[in-house]
Amino acid sequence: MRFNGILRSRHSEALDEWIDDAIDTELTAIMRFASVLRRDIDAVKNAIELPWSNGQAEGPINRFKMLKRAMYGRAGPELLRARMLPLNHRI
Repeated sequence: MRFNGILRSRHSEALDEWIDDAIDTELTAIMRFASVLRRDIDAVKNAIELPWSNGQAEGPINRFKMLKRAMYGRAGPELLRARMLPLNHRI
């Protein structure tokens, strides 16, 4: 609940204390999560404090990667291009 509060408040001052407390717990999953957060603490703090997100780009990128993997070795660039172009539907 404390971690959720830190994320929602958009203030990362309490994050270091939360990570220390989480690493001291007996819960393995929480300990691992906290130690991974500590590895790139600057990026985590920026994600909490800054308003920007790359979420809008992730959907189309993931769709493209899925299509590319599905058609790898089975089709050429023409089919990939046809699958990526939006369809013109008549209403």
